[in-house]
Amino acid sequence: MKNRNLLIGCSALAIGATLAFALSSCKTIPKGAVAVKPFDKEKYLGKWYEIARLDFRYEKNMNNTSAEYSLNEDGSVKVVNRGYNYVKNKEEEAIGKAKFVGSPDEAKLKVSFFGPFYAGYNVIAIDSDYKYALVAGKNLKYLWLLSRKKTMPEKVKQAYLKKAESLGYDVSKLVWVEHRK
Repeated sequence: MKNRNLLIGCSALAIGATLAFALSSCKTIPKGAVAVKPFDKEKYLGKWYEIARLDFRYEKNMNNTSAEYSLNEDGSVKVVNRGYNYVKNKEEEAIGKAKFVGSPDEAKLKVSFFGPFYAGYNVIAIDSDYKYALVAGKNLKYLWLLSRKKTMPEKVKQAYLKKAESLGYDVSKLVWVEHRK
């Protein structure tokens, strides 16, 4: 009887742990962050230059970084990230796909560059002309400041940094991207 109760208890614990992991891995936006709504995906399409980012391994040692968004036939968004790896001395490109997590009028997406594995991509601030954007990943390790040009006005930059700090981001760790081309 003790062994049976122990087995039931362990099974319940394993199911609970699996459920907790599944729910936490589905999280696509940091706590407190809110995706832009209403969001116009048509206005967001096109080329964006990375002004600053929290560095991570896929963009390490990269400058001249940009992202270009276009629609796929299935309604998902094609993502083409480009940059120059100054350590390897070569241009690099990654092609992925983004899908809206819910309604396409909310800037809450998930993006994949590696098959079935998706990560959060959330536009949490954007100007009315869709020239400047603040993008959060699924947690406080991922953040991007984007612009349609290779620069961003100081006033916009400071407003986005303030918003990021209010959510708990350590903006002192941002990498400010050089655009030489």
